[in-house]
Amino acid sequence: MSDVSDVQLRKAELRARVLARRSVLPADRRTEAGKLIRDAVLDAPQVQMAGTIAAYYSIGTEPDTRGLVFALWKRGSYVLLPVLRPDGDLDWASYEGPDSLVPGPRGLRQPGGGGGSYDRALARVGPLVPLIALLYDDELVEDVPTAPHDIPVRAAVTPRAGITLLTPA
Repeated sequence: MSDVSDVQLRKAELRARVLARRSVLPADRRTEAGKLIRDAVLDAPQVQMAGTIAAYYSIGTEPDTRGLVFALWKRGSYVLLPVLRPDGDLDWASYEGPDSLVPGPRGLRQPGGGGGSYDRALARVGPLVPLIALLYDDELVEDVPTAPHDIPVRAAVTPRAGITLLTPA
C-alpha cells in the first residue's frame, strides 16, 4: 500500500470515528458546546486583534459556529466564509449578516456574493494567520494522518479546555 493511500485510509477511519461520536451527541450538549467554543474564541487575544476572520458556517453535527460568526460580525470583524466553487474548490466571500446567506451545494449555507478543499482555501490566508480548529472535547488527538498538501492548524478550541496552542509536527 502506498504512503498516500495509507494516509487516506487512516484519515477516513479517523473521520468515521469522529462522525460516529458526533451522531450520538445530544442536541443540548452540541448547543452548549457551541456556546463555550464561541466564548473561548471571542476571548482569544489573536481573534480580538484580527480585523479579518475566516470561519465556516456549521452544518449537521459540526460544532455550532453560527453564534460565533454572528458575534464576530456584530462586533465589527470582517468575516469571510467559504464558498464552494463549481470546480469543487473553495473560495472566500464576505459574511454580511444572517440574511446574506443562501443555500449552497451539499446542504451548506454560504454568502450569496461569493465565488473542495479547505486545505487549498486555507493556503490562501497566509502563514501568519492563526488557524484554529473547533472541536468537541473528545476530538483533540495527538496524531492526525497528514499528506503533503495538508495545512496544519496552529490551535484548537474545545468547550472545556478553550484554546490549546499546537506545536508543529
